Amino acid sequence: MHNHLLSTLLMLSIFRKCYTLNMSAKNTAAAATTSSNGLTNTASDKTGAYKRNASKYRNIISATNLEFPPEPDRYHLHIALACPWACGVLAMLKLKGLSHVISYSVVHPTWGKTKPNDASDQHYGWVYKKPGDEPMKNPLGFGSFPCDDSLIPDEFTGAASVREVFEMGAGVGVPGPFTTPLLFDKKTNTIVNNESTEILRMLNAAFNDSGLAQKPLLDLYPSDLEEELNELNSSIVYPKVNNGVYRCGFAKSQEAYDAAVTELFDSLEVLEEKLGTQRFLGGDGSRFTWLDLRLFMTLVRFDPVYVTYFKTNKKRIATDYPNLLGFVRDVYAMEGIGECINMNHIKTHYFTSHPDLNKFGIIPVYDGPDLEVASGRDEMFETTKE
Repeated sequence: MHNHLLSTLLMLSIFRKCYTLNMSAKNTAAAATTSSNGLTNTASDKTGAYKRNASKYRNIISATNLEFPPEPDRYHLHIALACPWACGVLAMLKLKGLSHVISYSVVHPTWGKTKPNDASDQHYGWVYKKPGDEPMKNPLGFGSFPCDDSLIPDEFTGAASVREVFEMGAGVGVPGPFTTPLLFDKKTNTIVNNESTEILRMLNAAFNDSGLAQKPLLDLYPSDLEEELNELNSSIVYPKVNNGVYRCGFAKSQEAYDAAVTELFDSLEVLEEKLGTQRFLGGDGSRFTWLDLRLFMTLVRFDPVYVTYFKTNKKRIATDYPNLLGFVRDVYAMEGIGECINMNHIKTHYFTSHPDLNKFGIIPVYDGPDLEVASGRDEMFETTKE
């Protein structure tokens, strides 16, 4: 009887410990998920459909703007190599020859706790680390993700996170999301802009007349294609492809996912057909534009990440879309673009930063199609790259 009672008490003790540990893990995951939904772009509406937050800071650098004129060594970009929007901005910086004019820093791909000394603040987001720092873990404490040589700390502000930069520029307690790219004014310690489409346009034109851009004649926003490109972007490329993969991955209902994935693959079929008859998206296809850059940044991530992580697995770029594959390889080979693609950062971010989607932060082995293979599209369409 005595032994039976001891066994019963021991079993109850073990049960309580297991239950406590399990609930602790669930609460941690719930806190990380809640903070991500509230302060980062991973939220959904009541129907389960993904809803991206609008960018809040929309100042423009221009020669006519006395508050933010084009000046050398005044502005700084906060970049996540994993983020397609930020990576596109970095590529534009390289394409236009502005790296000597605008400085930039690169965050760690794994989201970290942005207020590590505040137990009540469970937000995880983009954080800065130095090459060689201790490896990071995912928000639940799993994995070991190195601090590699691609990381560039923010040496100007010394910020430990992108959230901290937002608070420097807009005040402590400013609501998120705390996104990249973020364009910061080092002269006034203020945020200029965090909308990637507007930053792209600024880099394309704002520094040309001042002689600061090394390639002032390179124009990714040709005026004669503006209406056509805007229509193609607003009807297909942005809502159904660029944002479409996120609508699939962050859907919280079957209905929302089904709608998003159907629109995504219907759009890929349209783009596959279009790029089978012309090299690039606009006009006669002879000119590389901002819309090609935006499409590329999604497609280059499609097979290694989105097919698995965002459940966009109906088809693959590598095996089912020969024209889209050729397009990706064509753009990747352009000077200034391929160097911005860091597949290690891309895969590490997605597979380690959202514990509700990948609890243990396991990173799949596949890197997507070989991007070094020649596309053959310059010969196919007999055009010359810019």
